[in-house]
Amino acid sequence: MDRDQAKEIKKHLTGLSRALHRATDAVFKLDKPDQALFKEALLDMHTVLIFKLKATLYREHPDLEPPDPPRITSKLRWKDATLPDAISEAYLDALIFAALKPRLLKMAKIVGEVCMRCEAQLNPIDAEIIAARIIALAEAGRIEGAGDLRMWRHSEVRLPP
Repeated sequence: MDRDQAKEIKKHLTGLSRALHRATDAVFKLDKPDQALFKEALLDMHTVLIFKLKATLYREHPDLEPPDPPRITSKLRWKDATLPDAISEAYLDALIFAALKPRLLKMAKIVGEVCMRCEAQLNPIDAEIIAARIIALAEAGRIEGAGDLRMWRHSEVRLPP
């Protein structure tokens, strides 16, 4: 199959996917006994669509496969975070500020760098706690963030100008 044929097939598979989602939404509005009549068949259809039809198409034409959507890496909020006894909030803030630059850098890079510095100083700290602190600093206006900071690979942070 050439690329134009693959694009045509992808267009129809996308329409089928949307129709299956609408059907699934409608089925979940039914009473439980009526839902049971459709659930297994709908699951089978979704499985065939994703793991057979789309997989075959993307194996032949990987350039047509959409990129992975941004995902939330962490939902931890600073108010719910607990620091290890050896680490103070001021110490963590100092490490974060030392990693930041005046230009935007990926949130994942900053979280990773601070995490490695903590480990190097024999004070390991969970990456989610570091990210929660960075988000709190951005919400307080002490640093600047771009994008949803919970999505580490799809957001950026920097020192304020």
